[in-house]
Amino acid sequence: MKNIALFPGSFDPFTKGHMDIVLRGTALFDEVIVGIGINTAKQRYFPIDFMTLKIQEAFKDYPQVKVMSYEGLTAVFAKKIDARFLIRGLRNTTDFEYENTISQVNKQQWKELETVFLITDPTQAYISSSIVRDLHKHGAEVKNFLPYSI
Repeated sequence: MKNIALFPGSFDPFTKGHMDIVLRGTALFDEVIVGIGINTAKQRYFPIDFMTLKIQEAFKDYPQVKVMSYEGLTAVFAKKIDARFLIRGLRNTTDFEYENTISQVNKQQWKELETVFLITDPTQAYISSSIVRDLHKHGAEVKNFLPYSI
């Protein structure tokens, strides 16, 4: 049986910090699926189709990385695609508090689902999608934060 991991998030946008987590995940799992969660209650900055193409472009040399979008509960999607592991990146203790709670809820949804926390590389810990969005909205250069061009 393949060990499949799901790396879920809104990825609006997908940053170099996210890419680092995925690449490190490929050393641990046979396949890593970047799952772009669709939240109809939120307005996206970058369209999902655009972000899907950009993430696929970033991983074109990594056949073990796939990109999919999904709507609904992450644990339900993970079960549907037979991903028994979730990968989550932690930048700081605030991330841990939030992610720990989410992982416990996911475990309640599907008992076989395990969450694996990876500590963000210190050189990328300051990068967040919301900061990159804000910079881009105001015309600032964001190429140093993204693994693709926009």
